[in-house]
Amino acid sequence: MSAASCLLSEEQFLCCICLDVFTDPVTVPCGHNFCRNCITQHWNVNSAQYRCPMCKKHFKTRPELPVNTFISEMVSEFRQSAGKKNSSGSEIQVAKPGELACDICTGTKLKAIKSCLTCFASYCGIHLDPHMTADPLKRHLLTDPVEDMEARVCTKHKKTLELFCKTDQTCVCSQCTVSGHSAHNIVSLSDACEAKKAELEQAEAEIQRMIQQREKMIQQIEHLKVHSKEDAEKEIADGVRIFTFLMQTAERDLNELIEMIEERHKKTEEEADGSIKELEQEISALMKRTVEVQQLSRTQDHLHVLQNIASLTNVLPTKNWTEVKLCPPLYEGTVIKAVDELDEMLSREKKQLLHEAKLKRVQHYEVDVILEPNTANPWLVLSDDGKQVRCGQVRRDLPDNAERFSLYATVLAQQSFSYGRFYYEVEVARKTDWTLGVVKGSVNRKGIIPLSPLNGYWAVGLRNGNEYLSLTSPVISLSLNSRPQRVGVFVSYEEGLVSFYDVDAAVHLYSFSDCCFTEKLCPFFSPGLHHGGMNAAPLIISPVEDTDQI
Repeated sequence: MSAASCLLSEEQFLCCICLDVFTDPVTVPCGHNFCRNCITQHWNVNSAQYRCPMCKKHFKTRPELPVNTFISEMVSEFRQSAGKKNSSGSEIQVAKPGELACDICTGTKLKAIKSCLTCFASYCGIHLDPHMTADPLKRHLLTDPVEDMEARVCTKHKKTLELFCKTDQTCVCSQCTVSGHSAHNIVSLSDACEAKKAELEQAEAEIQRMIQQREKMIQQIEHLKVHSKEDAEKEIADGVRIFTFLMQTAERDLNELIEMIEERHKKTEEEADGSIKELEQEISALMKRTVEVQQLSRTQDHLHVLQNIASLTNVLPTKNWTEVKLCPPLYEGTVIKAVDELDEMLSREKKQLLHEAKLKRVQHYEVDVILEPNTANPWLVLSDDGKQVRCGQVRRDLPDNAERFSLYATVLAQQSFSYGRFYYEVEVARKTDWTLGVVKGSVNRKGIIPLSPLNGYWAVGLRNGNEYLSLTSPVISLSLNSRPQRVGVFVSYEEGLVSFYDVDAAVHLYSFSDCCFTEKLCPFFSPGLHHGGMNAAPLIISPVEDTDQI
């Protein structure tokens, strides 16, 4: 039996229970065939009666299940034939649901392996053989299986769409080129496809760029979320700490006010009680004199009167109470004065606490900054760990690469930033000249230009040992109460903010605000010239100390 005939009658080898090709086929007494396992399980489930699933014939007892050798051999041959390949070497397979079937097969449809754009039909491996062997059919245009053949045919001329009109940007047939598209730019489908694929590559590259841009935005937003949460937690902690201090201070001053008022009241009471006691004693003495005077005035003994009147008319040793001023205790204004003093003290403390809290918040964005030797001016000397820079006394022989500052005694950090916030601290002790800040990555490193935001510099500095400057345009002098020993630099890229702090005094020095950053920023350091050893001390990038305690 040939493979074709075997496959075309596949329905003859299907079990009506499992709807698949027989496995171990057996025959029941009525003559119908089933897989042994299928009919056995069927009767196990319906053990009350034994019927044939096909004709419903009833059997009194469970029938024996003899093997149908003929069907078994046919199934075996069918399975072997179904696995064979045609003359073109393609494996013959039954079309599964969703797969394109052969247009020629009758009965069981085989899977199409090619479509002919000349015949407008799809063929399985068996029916494709003529296209592979017959010379007239070899000239037909074969392609991978195509389901919608009509879409590949010119609706006007009923010919294959095998050309492309670049003028109208549409697929055409050979007849179209001599009619409606005669003067147009016509190319083959392959050439047009290659050109379109080049456009697709460009489109894909643009899509990838947009994906990367959005992934970067996601990273920035995730970064923002993390820092927003951390900032909120720190802000709450600072608020609790500051308000707790303010409440404790207010409570302490209230207790001191109450204690002072109570002590004043107690002193007033003691003075009043002393005066009352003294007055009561004088009243008692005066009352006693009154009794004596009354008794003497009532006596008829003239001699007695004359002898004692002198002692009774003498003035008693009493205080002149008319000169004593009785003033109530002065509490008025005590509370107001205490509140004013508290307010003044709280204002000082609040200002200091807010400065400290603000510094503490920006210190949270500390980054590890390391100097980049390839950018250092030849007069500068860097430490091995990239954390210190000073101006030497000898100009080193270094290659004048594009990154190096050739005129200014400046060096950049290895790190650059194009979003987010960052902070670092620099020790400036024992120096008479220095400049610190951030610069644009594209800043001019060879020419002499003013250091200002207009030229890509955001910086502050020290000149002549006591002149602190903000390098704006024009330059602004900074009036400081103390000499900074350590300067903090904070940048918020999206806010366009660059701020400088005296770390030890927790004082804000200066801020550049409303800046418009459009490229990466780099920390930069200029230790100033040597000045005969007066400015020999290095600038030192130092780690933030005790960020959790101010």
